[in-house]
Amino acid sequence: MERAAPISQGRGSAPLAYVWGDDAFGLEAAVEAFRKDPARFPGGPPDRWRPEERAESGRLLGEIRERLGTGTMFGAGSVAIVSGIGALVRSTAGRDALAAILATVAPGNGLAIVEETESTAREAPSKVAAEAIRAAGGLVQQVKAPLQGALSAWIDSRARERGIKLGPGAAQELATRIGGFIREGDVERQQQGRIAVMELEKLALRHADGGPITTDDVRALVSEAVPGSVWSFVDAVGMRQRARALELLERLIEDKPAPVLLAVLHRRIRELIEVHDRLERGEMPGSLVRSMRLVPFRAETLARQAKGWSAAELDGALEGLVDLDAQVKGVGGRRSTDARDRLAFDLWITDRVAPT
Repeated sequence: MERAAPISQGRGSAPLAYVWGDDAFGLEAAVEAFRKDPARFPGGPPDRWRPEERAESGRLLGEIRERLGTGTMFGAGSVAIVSGIGALVRSTAGRDALAAILATVAPGNGLAIVEETESTAREAPSKVAAEAIRAAGGLVQQVKAPLQGALSAWIDSRARERGIKLGPGAAQELATRIGGFIREGDVERQQQGRIAVMELEKLALRHADGGPITTDDVRALVSEAVPGSVWSFVDAVGMRQRARALELLERLIEDKPAPVLLAVLHRRIRELIEVHDRLERGEMPGSLVRSMRLVPFRAETLARQAKGWSAAELDGALEGLVDLDAQVKGVGGRRSTDARDRLAFDLWITDRVAPT
């Protein structure tokens, strides 16, 4: 199973699985390993079946029960691959329907619940479904995207599986170019594994003769796809690092709606105004932990950032955010486009954030 490290696993061999995590490629690999497990499917791997998830919850659960409760006389069975199960089992009726499905799966059939989560998620999205499957002897597993050096080793393993030769440093260079060495916890990594494998296969075409892929090959053919971090962005703004803030904005603005970025910026500037005011009145940075109910690291960070601003500069930054918010929302009949919004963010950083 590709980098799917089990967090908890049922003791039996029931044809049931609940896999969740922040790695789309690893989740697919986990489902395939489950489907090909002879202990769970002695008659051979069942066919994959994805029910229509837009159906009404009661009808969807009934359809799954009918499909999985019916055995096949000839050919392979079916493994239902379902996501978004949490919404289906919030009610008592939904939980009863899930219990009925788990109790009536016919031989040769199976159920795999797959949930993609954010990288910061620590618990399964649906504890109800996870505990029910564990109690029934099924597999419960978290799949986490590998980070930093672990991603380099993972790329090496995927290359060997595909008979692709990597020269010294090539795996690390590829991991770096797809953002594997970004440390921030809010970076989403769902597609990093999939991107890495796609790039490996593309690079292999350059060496059809079987020669090793070099770091120069990676730099020439792999575009940087480094994910952005909202935390890093607002910290760069707080530290008045214009170039860094603009660089991170460029990565974020394609995926994060402008109102989301405005919300986190507004919160940070207001925090800096309050911290600056407290420090000006003689409060010590260490006391912010108690007076503002902050964890020590955050209190230290905000105090350090606030010292780089004057009160007038922070007020001006907040006023600029109000104007920026009005433009994004089209207040007063002002029409906006993505290009205009991006330019407005750039100008706010240049005019209000960059040190004078």
